[in-house]
Formats: sequence, C-alpha cells, structure tokens
Amino acid sequence: MKLHRFGPTVAIAMAASLTLAACGDDAPTTSSNEGSDEGSEEGGETLSGDLLGSGASSQEAAMTAWIAGYQGTQPEVTVQYNSVGSGAGRENLIAGASDFIGSDAYLDEEEREAVTDTCGDGGAVHVPVYISPVAVAYNLPGVDGLQLSPDTLAQIMNQDITTWDDAAIAEDNPDAELPDTEITVVHRSDDSGTTENFMEYLTAAAPDSWPHEPSDAWPVPAEAAAQNTGVIQVINDNEGTIGYADASVVTGQSAAIGVGEEFVTFSPEAAANVVDASEPADTGVEGDMALELARDTTESGTYPIVLVSYHIACTSYDDPERANLVKDFLSYVVSEEGQQAASDAAGSAPISEDTRTSALELIDTIQGG
Repeated sequence: MKLHRFGPTVAIAMAASLTLAACGDDAPTTSSNEGSDEGSEEGGETLSGDLLGSGASSQEAAMTAWIAGYQGTQPEVTVQYNSVGSGAGRENLIAGASDFIGSDAYLDEEEREAVTDTCGDGGAVHVPVYISPVAVAYNLPGVDGLQLSPDTLAQIMNQDITTWDDAAIAEDNPDAELPDTEITVVHRSDDSGTTENFMEYLTAAAPDSWPHEPSDAWPVPAEAAAQNTGVIQVINDNEGTIGYADASVVTGQSAAIGVGEEFVTFSPEAAANVVDASEPADTGVEGDMALELARDTTESGTYPIVLVSYHIACTSYDDPERANLVKDFLSYVVSEEGQQAASDAAGSAPISEDTRTSALELIDTIQGG
C-alpha cells in the first residue's frame, strides 16, 4: 500500500506546527504548465496544494527558513512541519500520517521493512539536507573554554564522574579553577535522533567508558527535557549542568572536544569535514544517501559530534500530484538557495555541490500514481 494522505496521526499533535500558508486549494493541483518536469529551482512549474511533514526538532530553525523561502517560489503551496522529534517522525511516515519527515537518523532495518506498507515495495529514500554539530552545552560560571576528552565526556554522561573538580576534568583543563559543584546531566526525554547521534559518537570514540548501545532513548537516569530547546533551557537555568543539543539552539557555554592531540570547538566547517570522511550506509535502496559517519576520526580540524539530518520521503505515492509537491519542496531544500537559507537561520553547513547533484538525482526518482 502506498502513502494515503489521511492516515492515522501517531504523534503530530505532540507539538505546535511551523506553518507558512498561502491561499490555495486544499488538494494539490498543477498549473497550466502541467506536464513539465521542471521544479521550483528552475521555476518551470507552478504548483498548489498542501504538504504535511513532521520529525526532527534539530531542523526547526532551518525548516522555518525553508518554508519561508519556498513560499517565495511556490506561493500557492502550504507546507506544515510538526517538530515532534525524529522517532515520532519516523512513526508518522510508517503510519502514513506525514508526506515527508525530518530525521537525525536513517530508518533502521525494521523501520525500512515497515515503511513499505505505506510507501510501496521501494520503501523510502534519505536525502541529507542539514549538517550540524551536536554541541556539548554546560553551565559553569567562571569556567569558560571547557575542554573534554572523549573518555572524560563519556564518564560524565554515564555519571561515573559526578563533580566538576574531578581529576579527569582537571587533567583536560590544567589552567581552569574547577569548583566542587555536583554535575547534573541533562538529556532528551523524547526519542531523538540527536540522542542517537550523540550516543554513536560516545560508543565509537570512548568504547571503554561508554557501555551502552546507540539508541534514540537515553539509557542513564538523569534530568530530562523535551526537544533540543528544552535541554538548553534547563542547562541555562541551572548551574552545574551539562547536556547535548543541536548547536543551532545553544546560547550559553559549550565545550571543546578532544580530537587526536587537540581540542576542537564546534563549527559548521568542522562538522562538514567529518561528513566528507564518511561512507554511505547500505539501506537496500539504489542511490540512497544515508551515511555511516566517521565518529572516531582523529583528523585535525574536525568536530566529531555531528548529525546529518535527513528528509525521508516515500519512493512512491498514490497521488502523482502529491509526489510532485514532495519532489519540488525537497528540490528547493537542497538547492543552493535553500541551503544558504538554512545556514543563515541555523548555522548549519551547506551541502557540497556533489552532494546536491546526487540529492537531486535521488529526488527525481520519486514516483506518483
């Protein structure tokens, strides 16, 4: 069974939507240019209708910019995105409750099998649209420029290190005056691709200090908050805290992470360097762009705690006009204009020209009818 537009809503009501609406019909229709295969990037086809997406909160700022920019190219299309987290977004795609989703992790084997009930035998495709560091945020007045080696960070997050003046932290920060304040770890309360990416880093970079398998659910009881913004709010409001969040929402202190012989602060450029060193994942879909990230790199100038957030869409939709809408919006997102809009809004690293070319080729394989 291919995607049915009004499938059961799994998690969409869990968060407020980001909506930029224009006047238009409720059902997608094609203009007098119908039959053209030109998308919004080329300006050859005027579309109208609505698109419903959901998923990763890491993309929230970028998505706001994408929706606004896309409205400028297709003013008769309404795009709505519900920032409910990657896990809930993947559930929505499987259930047929979203036309496309954002996710900080690609579909696992079980999810890839389940999504064929909605998307057809071809399953779903992953298009990398958002490259961003995952920052290690903390709140420790008087201690700026905190440095943490992978093992020290892993032991803090596993609560094996419980005070800020611990010898391991002091070794990483020989010039800092560290207080004896207790450490409070803050993690995501919702199933999160950001959590999964962070745990993948800990597993790869500090296997002797982090005993847990990567998951979108945090394994160690600690202080919890919903979404990236919730984690940062708790950290900013409480001294002695530390946690992880998409760098786009960080407004306070953040740590430099040990990479080889140096400590590296997050930046879009340092995050993009890790992506360039990564290999494609085997999802069973020809041309798919899911990635196995090089989490344990020791390359100078790389920031290893990084997420690549995807837009995930069906390979096939029952309605050809809905397929056209999905293709057109995704083509705008990966365009140079769309990527610059995300970079300006969220500080993300624009995808490379080679990645853009491959992404447009993959998007073009989406079918309808």
